Amino acid sequence: MAENGKNCDQRRVAMNKEQYNGNFTDPSSMNEKKKRDREERQNIVLWRQPLITLQYFSLEILVILKDWTSKLWHRQNIVVSCLLLLAVLIATYYVEGAHQQYVQRIEKQFLLYAYWIGLGILSSVGLGTGLHTFLLYLGPHIASVTLAAYECNSVNFPEPPYPDQIICPDQEGIEGSVSLWSIISKVRIEACMWGVGTAIGELPPYFMARAARLSGAEPDDEEYQEFEEMLEHAEAAQDFASRAKLAVQNLVQKVGFFGILACASIPNPLFDLAGITCGHFLVPFWTFFGATLIGKAIIKMHIQKIFVIITFSKHIVEQMVAFIGAVPGIGPSLQKPFQEYLEAQRQKLHHRSEMGAPQGENWLSWMFEKLVIAMVCYFILSIINSMAQSYAKRIQQRIKSEEKTK
Repeated sequence: MAENGKNCDQRRVAMNKEQYNGNFTDPSSMNEKKKRDREERQNIVLWRQPLITLQYFSLEILVILKDWTSKLWHRQNIVVSCLLLLAVLIATYYVEGAHQQYVQRIEKQFLLYAYWIGLGILSSVGLGTGLHTFLLYLGPHIASVTLAAYECNSVNFPEPPYPDQIICPDQEGIEGSVSLWSIISKVRIEACMWGVGTAIGELPPYFMARAARLSGAEPDDEEYQEFEEMLEHAEAAQDFASRAKLAVQNLVQKVGFFGILACASIPNPLFDLAGITCGHFLVPFWTFFGATLIGKAIIKMHIQKIFVIITFSKHIVEQMVAFIGAVPGIGPSLQKPFQEYLEAQRQKLHHRSEMGAPQGENWLSWMFEKLVIAMVCYFILSIINSMAQSYAKRIQQRIKSEEKTK
């Protein structure tokens, strides 16, 4: 595998030394032009060039819609089959009968799985930046279940309203009957589905690198170009970031399945590089995706679950609140909103949210809600900027191809 990669890299270097307008092209001047083009694209953001950014974003959406329409038009058999299947499902959903109880159960499970898988995809898919859905959604959900389990001495929350709302069952359990394993089992479906989504979100870098390698064409992705530059200058790498990237690349390339599994099983911001490496060296799809799925949806997910559950266990939370109160000067004033928030949550769990719960919004809840809104807005802005920059790249490539044909 490594030998084939080396041969292909040598061919690509040779291709870069082709003639341009009848003259030999200096690779350094080509790199400088690419760098200038990249800097020009990076300036196309909403807070610097709002009108151009919105214009390019709209045009990029039209280009994508046109491409998808063309692809669907050339796959009419698949489209018709999907429409017929959709019509059958709609009829099954709306027609009354004894099957409705099964339809409702399947619908509930499907929506639950789709929700968490979608959040997982948003967390890792390359759309300029990932939405940190573990910190915003899954982590708070696990924390809420953990706090409720210790308060109710049970994880048998009534369904409905669980998982939309957590309330204690009418018959609460015995003090100390809740175990770490019971809480892990309670949130296993949500956590594993989120992990499956993060594994799916890692596929675009793999397919991009694989397609570029098989076609032999110059890659159209900046991360892939940086990856190739890193391979070319591997021996000269000095800084920590470059050495870390090379370590990930060598681990994946030499160890294979278990190297991918190791990278996927721990919180690793460089995992996109593992996907690019696997695609570049033509690692089989199921080797890459299987290792990624096992690592993210099972191993890494259980590590994160256990960390959150232990952090929000009853005695740890009480110690944290007491520690906040011990801070000299501002401790008591900081401790009060935490105590009010925890008391309000306890009352909600025991159906007493309307009696004695603090009226008015707790500032912790208010801050968290605003943080979620801010991060979602930033994610949307990053998508707009990324799509606008993609259209700018199309313009630059069109100009480059016109210059070559002159």
